[in-house]
Amino acid sequence: MEIISANLLDINTLRIFENVCFGEDAWPLFDLIALLSFSGVVRLKAIEQNRLIGFVAGDPRPAEGFSWVSTLAVLPDYRGKGIGRALLEACEEQLPTQRVHLCVRPKNEEAIRLYKFSGYYIIDRWKKYYNDGDDAIVMEKLK
Repeated sequence: MEIISANLLDINTLRIFENVCFGEDAWPLFDLIALLSFSGVVRLKAIEQNRLIGFVAGDPRPAEGFSWVSTLAVLPDYRGKGIGRALLEACEEQLPTQRVHLCVRPKNEEAIRLYKFSGYYIIDRWKKYYNDGDDAIVMEKLK
């Protein structure tokens, strides 16, 4: 497995990847284009045998004093192998702020375990954040 930068040329693969990993929560095309083209955004992909198996994006917001991990996903067949943790660490290393935030569904216990293991803790809960009305847990890490 190799972690390398992603760019706008990854748009079609990333759209399919998002749908597989997130279903109805997949980012719309316009948001993916922005994610892959806006200046300053950290975008990394995990590749194995020329196949996208994981993706992470980080949005630095130094004026606000923190950065966001906007999205992190690994294909279902590759989960539990440390790929998500490797992507998260690689993204955090490139983010300029000492504080990093992210959101996660309360029922995504696997992701919550990963984030807690990586040093994140719960700081808030946003009501009805997701398309289906589910809440989001907001977590923070101090690097």
